[in-house]
Amino acid sequence: MTTRVRHPYLDHPGPIAFAHRGGAADGLENTAAAFRRAVGEGYRYLETDVHATADGRLVAFHDATLDRVTDTGGRIADLPWARVRHARVAGREPVPLFEELLEEFPEARWNVDVKAEPALLPLLRLIERTGAWDRICVGSFSEARVARARRLAGPRLATSYGTRGVLALRLRSLGVPTVPRVSAVCAQVPEAQSGVRVVDHRFVRAAHARGLQVHVWTVNDADRMHALLDLGVDGIMTDRTRTLRDVLKERGTWV
Repeated sequence: MTTRVRHPYLDHPGPIAFAHRGGAADGLENTAAAFRRAVGEGYRYLETDVHATADGRLVAFHDATLDRVTDTGGRIADLPWARVRHARVAGREPVPLFEELLEEFPEARWNVDVKAEPALLPLLRLIERTGAWDRICVGSFSEARVARARRLAGPRLATSYGTRGVLALRLRSLGVPTVPRVSAVCAQVPEAQSGVRVVDHRFVRAAHARGLQVHVWTVNDADRMHALLDLGVDGIMTDRTRTLRDVLKERGTWV
């Protein structure tokens, strides 16, 4: 059973299917082409990451550098947008501005991992300017960064736990009397970390008891998707968008 909806971002009739980086399995992660394909397959929730260029432009990109997935190199934070815009993911697709993605997919909701501190204020300003409060959930491995986002934006902004919040919730699920912060609306977690299981019945039950949804990343195997949904998780992030869609269709929960 899913928990009650604490923020309009989470208002969805059934488990949430997230296209992780647009569906990264084909090597075109975080590109407009990947997101177009996911939306064309019926995805309503898209996951991405953001960095700020040297001149403050917000790009949808996972790594701190362009080296791994594009035909060029360099740290995004050290490069102006005029340079970054010429990079091509897999030698084919441009690095998109997040603002352009918001505009191109007006019905989509976005899970945004803020990868570095300089990206936080440009993201919040963009959300304010576009009125996208109900369309975006902000997360980060940095608990301090997520907490700062929440302090600056207030309850209009949906946020997930950072690593400290997840740890506190996991300990609470095991009977350790910890007190995770209450402002998050979801816990977004791996199924396991460093060989230690994170998501089980106790974790899901503890999250739901605090009014939190549980979203699991990054799950690409159909059997694991079924197992997690049987546990009662509220969302799954995947690189293999068709696999997750087929699983949810099989269960009668693809909407």
